[in-house]
Amino acid sequence: MNDADVSKQIQQMVRFIRQEAEEKANEISISAEEEFNIERLQLLESAKRKLRQDYDRKLKQVDIRKRIDYSTQLNASRIKYLQAQDDVVTALKDSAAKDLLRVSNDKNNYKKLLKSLIIESLLRLKEPSVLLRCREMDKKVVESVIEDAKRQYAEKAKVGSPKITIDEKVFLPPPPNPKLPDSHDPHCSGGVVLASQDGKIVCENTLDARLDVAFRQKLPQIRTRLVGAPETSRA
Repeated sequence: MNDADVSKQIQQMVRFIRQEAEEKANEISISAEEEFNIERLQLLESAKRKLRQDYDRKLKQVDIRKRIDYSTQLNASRIKYLQAQDDVVTALKDSAAKDLLRVSNDKNNYKKLLKSLIIESLLRLKEPSVLLRCREMDKKVVESVIEDAKRQYAEKAKVGSPKITIDEKVFLPPPPNPKLPDSHDPHCSGGVVLASQDGKIVCENTLDARLDVAFRQKLPQIRTRLVGAPETSRA
């Protein structure tokens, strides 16, 4: 083999090697581009997914905030409504309490009322001996009706006449002072308090206590009147 043939074969080998190298390089380039595209798509999908998650999270936060705000406003409205309702009830009770002060001004009717309250208290206690407390200003009126009250009680209960001792040391508080409307001092609009001699059984029959009982009993009806009766469905 001469030098020309050897040179020709070498050139052929070089071309072959170069072609293989180019083909390999092309394969590597294509593979790298495919991997790059795949990774790019994955990163893009991951970014999209993260954006959707962030959007959903923020949307939920907005929805929760709206619900919280609505609930807060609703509770505030309810509190204002209940407060207004309580203010009306308190005003009604205060008005009734002021009317009680006029009861003792009618001497004849108040005298009859005191006797009835004493009889009612005796019937509740059913004790042979009781201690009676009244306002100091009512002491003479109580003394004037006490015997008649004992007699009527004995007739109704079919028992002997009880012993009633008027407490000369401790009196019920006086009526509220109109000049001091904001005073929190104890006061009593009238009536009596009877107790067994040992003090274990007490019947508070003052006008103020009766008013409290009446308001507690009538409070549901009062609130219903304030709210308004629910409309009945028409057929």
